[in-house]
Amino acid sequence: MDNQTDKNVEGSDRIAKPTVTRRDFLRIAGLGVAAVAATACGATSSTSPGAATAASGSAATAAAAGTSAAAGATAAGSAPSAAALITKGQTLKIALIGSEIGANFKKSADTFKAKFPDVTIEFTPLQGADWEAYFSKIMTNIAAGNVPDLTQVATEGTQLFAGKGLAEPLDAYVKRDAAVMKEFFSDVHPSLIEAMMYEGSLYELPSDFNAANMYFNMDMLNKAGLSLPKEDWTKDDFYSMVQKLTNKASGVYGYQWVNRLWGGWLPWIFDNGSNLLTEERAPGGDWMWSGFYKDDPGAKGRGGGWRWPAPRANDPANVEALDFMVQLQKEGLTPTADLGGGSSIQGFFTGGKLAMTPAGGFWAGALHNAGMKPDAFDVQFWPKWKSQRHQLGTGGYVMFSQAKNKDLAWEFMKHSVTKDTMALFFEGNPTTPSRRSMMTADRYAPTGPKNWHVFYDTLDKHPDTAPIPAPPESNPMTTLFTKYTGLAVTGEMTSKAALDAMQKELEALWAKRKK
Repeated sequence: MDNQTDKNVEGSDRIAKPTVTRRDFLRIAGLGVAAVAATACGATSSTSPGAATAASGSAATAAAAGTSAAAGATAAGSAPSAAALITKGQTLKIALIGSEIGANFKKSADTFKAKFPDVTIEFTPLQGADWEAYFSKIMTNIAAGNVPDLTQVATEGTQLFAGKGLAEPLDAYVKRDAAVMKEFFSDVHPSLIEAMMYEGSLYELPSDFNAANMYFNMDMLNKAGLSLPKEDWTKDDFYSMVQKLTNKASGVYGYQWVNRLWGGWLPWIFDNGSNLLTEERAPGGDWMWSGFYKDDPGAKGRGGGWRWPAPRANDPANVEALDFMVQLQKEGLTPTADLGGGSSIQGFFTGGKLAMTPAGGFWAGALHNAGMKPDAFDVQFWPKWKSQRHQLGTGGYVMFSQAKNKDLAWEFMKHSVTKDTMALFFEGNPTTPSRRSMMTADRYAPTGPKNWHVFYDTLDKHPDTAPIPAPPESNPMTTLFTKYTGLAVTGEMTSKAALDAMQKELEALWAKRKK
């Protein structure tokens, strides 16, 4: 594996210098996609945060807290403040997934510029059908020499960038601004922090997350004489509900899912006591858990991030879970396998043709925007099988190791997870905020669902909830996962044969890891 051991030493405040050359970028990106146009390079390069430690009460602390401390206003003889390192004319380059810059991003930029009026923020939206396609475009951009300072990254890409040495560890920045960061961590579940770590270092400040819960079209349930199931409902309860809710002749189905890693049939793998890959926790991370979570029982036993050292695609529990999906297909309880995105699923759901589907908190705002009233849908935990373990995905910004303006990028990262900024950014509930304090009845009253507390309760009531498997090989792994899933669900291969073939290809992929 392309680990950079020197920058991941437990407790180290050292910020690694960029170690990936342009040739390395070309090799990593694969040169399979034409370079996407990006904004011009920013201005002055930043210094290491080790040179920016300021005394308590200095302008560094004030700037990080969102006040209007003047740049350079440090006490005589003290180290320069964070604000002092932000010089006039700097440009912050941020890459975003999508075809355009959303209003919420503009709001976030405007409030940041109120703190730092002499800097420029350039957003570059890059269209991708999913995170994998987006990451490919980012890496092709980098290979062409267009390196943004920051990019949006979900769980699927954290180790992709960190494992290849493309991302900057945040440890030294967090420790420098510990007084400010303490408030953030106190409001965020440790599961979300651990998901953003790699080999002992933190690479993202999670701003949002989504656990795979079960959504219900309540009108369809009411017409079938059913009610929202209890928290401890089971796989058998689910199957019974699917049968009662399906009327194939009328094109009405009890359940459907999207063929993808997050929220596809992977929740059933977790639920069946398994995973696509073997799991272990990396050593390290004590600087985080003892420094910011020492009084949080939820931090007990956590380490330096997740490792997935080997594939286990054809584990018998996984074959059983995929067989269950195939069974639903053969019995006509699910429509033809959806091998694309989730837009068709949402259309079926809002149109009264689909009763249940996996989704996260992001569907609250999406269904509201699609015209569903707050009480027209609801959500519950995933049904219990051998366990009731849930999967999650989280996201935030990654700072690139070759970023031109790292101190400015760090200030923006901190800004993006303040309560005020998140309140603006997550207006209308487009996803689930990482901050526990933002999960309120008032927040979800306009959009629904009534059972909104399930989103954060998934972390609190099911502490074994863990991130989807997302190693540095996440992109090709996901391609193999969806390929063989499709072959099984469409009947071209049995579940066992499909997962055996997936296992063989994953083993070949893992064999390429550097020892």
